[in-house]
Amino acid sequence: MPALTFVPAVLLLALDQFLGWRYGATGIIGLSLLTIGIKVKSPSVTSVGAVVLALLVARPAL
Repeated sequence: MPALTFVPAVLLLALDQFLGWRYGATGIIGLSLLTIGIKVKSPSVTSVGAVVLALLVARPAL
C-alpha cells in the first residue's frame, strides 16, 4: 500500500524538476497552483494554474 502513495509523489517531483528546469519559477508556480486547486477542490485556483502552464507551453508558438 505505501508504494501506491510513493509512485505519484515521485512522478510529481520529477515533473516539478522538469518544469523548473524548462520553464523556471513560473512553471513551478503554475504546477503548484494546479496541484493545490485539485487538492482543495477549488476550480478557480485549478484554472489559474492550468492557464499559467498553458501560456508557458504556448509562448514559443505565439
